Amino acid sequence: MNDRYDAGAADHGADQYELVGYDEYGRPVYRQVQTQQQTYDPYAQQHQQGYGYDPYAQTAQQPPSAYGYGTGEPASDYGSYDPYGTAPQQGGPAQGAPHDPYGQAAAGATGRQPRVAEQPAQQTAHIPQQAGPVHDRDTPAEPQREYHTEQFAFVEEPDANSEDVIDWLKFTENRTERREEARRRARSRIVALTVVLALVAVGGVGWLWYAGKLPGLSSEDSKEGTATAAGAQKRDVIVVHLHDTKGGGTSTALLVDNTTTERGTTVLLPNSLALTSDDGTTTTLAKSVEDDGSDGTRDALDTVLGTDIEGTWRLDTPYLQNLVDLVGNIDVDTDAEVPDPAAKKKGEAPLVNKGRDQTLSGKMAVAYATYRAPGEAQNAQLERFGQVMQGVLRKMSSDPQAATTTIQTLAQILDPSLTDKDLGTFLAGLSDLAKGGDVKTDLLPVRNDGTLSAQASAGVVKNVLGGTAKSPDKDAAVSVSVQNATGVKDNTEKARVVLLNGGFTFLESGTGTARATSEVVYADAADKANAAEVAKTLGLPAGSVTKGRISASADVFVVLGQDYKPSAG
Repeated sequence: MNDRYDAGAADHGADQYELVGYDEYGRPVYRQVQTQQQTYDPYAQQHQQGYGYDPYAQTAQQPPSAYGYGTGEPASDYGSYDPYGTAPQQGGPAQGAPHDPYGQAAAGATGRQPRVAEQPAQQTAHIPQQAGPVHDRDTPAEPQREYHTEQFAFVEEPDANSEDVIDWLKFTENRTERREEARRRARSRIVALTVVLALVAVGGVGWLWYAGKLPGLSSEDSKEGTATAAGAQKRDVIVVHLHDTKGGGTSTALLVDNTTTERGTTVLLPNSLALTSDDGTTTTLAKSVEDDGSDGTRDALDTVLGTDIEGTWRLDTPYLQNLVDLVGNIDVDTDAEVPDPAAKKKGEAPLVNKGRDQTLSGKMAVAYATYRAPGEAQNAQLERFGQVMQGVLRKMSSDPQAATTTIQTLAQILDPSLTDKDLGTFLAGLSDLAKGGDVKTDLLPVRNDGTLSAQASAGVVKNVLGGTAKSPDKDAAVSVSVQNATGVKDNTEKARVVLLNGGFTFLESGTGTARATSEVVYADAADKANAAEVAKTLGLPAGSVTKGRISASADVFVVLGQDYKPSAG
């Protein structure tokens, strides 16, 4: 057994010690209490019982608790537990003094330090040696204490603001990701748009080059390359002759289906177009239709225009009327009022009104297509015919079988080169283009003498038909110079049409002083027969033909007098 007091304390068992405080290391400081100078102390009984007073202790005198908490438990042989290593050495007198980690006195249950009487100066405090715990090999190990997480201050408690911080971090991260994603999408769109624009630009340049419309290529080689590209395009062409069975005369148009560019064109051909007849002489389109028939006219057109016409469609006015009625009427922007041929009195309502989107029946369509106002050129009537054909194409069925049935219902006699099925299929293809706005109408420009100008006709002959204009030699036809002395300005145009239709070359000599009779003059005896033919064509008497001096630019010179009665050209 270890003695908590030193040897001197054993000899003076009557001596007692009291706690006066703690030093700077937290060790208790005691001093000896003289018995002869005892004073009244209400806590004396407690001092005698020990500094570790336990109200529940069974004995009056018990040494202080070895644990320093006043529990009254007996002290262990191994000394009191001192977490700071400040326990007194073995044999010290303060064996039973409790350890107070908070620096408070342990004498009494109230925790107050007893009052100490003042001692003489010579009685100084004595600090007994306190023995620490003895660590011997034979000493059994102190049992491990059990710890819980709630005893440690560093256990992390959930914070209400932690969720807000996490949410803010997630929001910031998501916002950054959205911005990066938006930037990536913007870059992708810019790249895609750049690629599309580049492809469109390349395609546009390629199409312009293929069509011969690329600017800056003005050399002869470029022009030849353009002509080759235009000529290499696939076209289906048929010619339509409208015969006016009541008023007389014909109107001609070419229907062109360009399968390469997927565009259609109605090319209007003036009756004054100069052609070469079967016998090699010069004639006009109108005269060729009447004299040479469909085959001769088709071959002559191929020669002049450099094209390949696949068939001829003869369309008499009664069949045109039935065709418009079969397709369910047509809509046309009319440019003139057409009087009713059946009207018995003047001032009656016109058959066709002038205006936009006029609905025309079969009868109205025929009247409009053949109408030619007084003083109008033949081209004005030809353009009205083109409007009617455009309206028919828009109303025709796009189904080849249905279009063929419509043609068969007309019961018209077609040219052997063009069957019902071929015509129906061709019109169905043009109808599909017309409904999409891909069919246009062009008028072939023709000079006064009926010939074609290479520069003026290039837009139609070269680009639309893919051919080359080859007008017959002007010297091959008899040239006729006409001076109007009738006093009616419109008679010049009427004479021109008649002469061109008769196969002559027309030259205008202006207007002269009005005279009563007409005159046909020739200078060379070889032209006498030609002069007689000119008088016959104009409806002048044979006595009007005479020999005289004329202009060197014409073979026959004609002066129209008031006896000239123009006929339908």
